[in-house]
Amino acid sequence: MQTKTKNIVVAITGASGSIYAKYLIDYLDKLNTDNSIKINIIFSKTGKEVAQHELGDDFCKNINHKIYEENNFYAPFASGSNAADALIVIPCSMGTLGRIANGTSDNLICRAADVVLKENKKLILVTRETPLNLIHIKNMERVTLAGGVILPANPSFYLKPQTIDDIIYSVIYRVVDHIGLDQSISRW
Repeated sequence: MQTKTKNIVVAITGASGSIYAKYLIDYLDKLNTDNSIKINIIFSKTGKEVAQHELGDDFCKNINHKIYEENNFYAPFASGSNAADALIVIPCSMGTLGRIANGTSDNLICRAADVVLKENKKLILVTRETPLNLIHIKNMERVTLAGGVILPANPSFYLKPQTIDDIIYSVIYRVVDHIGLDQSISRW
């Protein structure tokens, strides 16, 4: 699949939609047949609480990847000399979006975002909010102008999804497309 190890950080914030993070991690594990993908996880404090509420304790306890607390600035990817190849914030709260958009590196998620942007790596924010106010839109603009990708958790219906899994995976496939991993999926 991949020839070089791809370092991917998945950050989970307090927005509703923890199921997207779970499915992304599971899917990346499935794609990682040759161990060419290294996955690290960051939970914000609220992200862990929301994930436990939405998915139960098992999700947080059964992740088979290194998990970093949001206040751990000693994580390797907090430094430009060891930037992740991609940071996916899924789901991305509007508070996290705002801090990233304004360069406030007050936690590991925002610091990792700052690093991937300055090192010209991939930043994908899977936002979960509706409706949007002008502050949200301006923050999305700032992140986009800085090189990030705003990828709202908006499922597609071209393939006539039959299950919730189908709906969720339509978002996950788009995320994986944007980080440049090979995948064999149905395209409309």
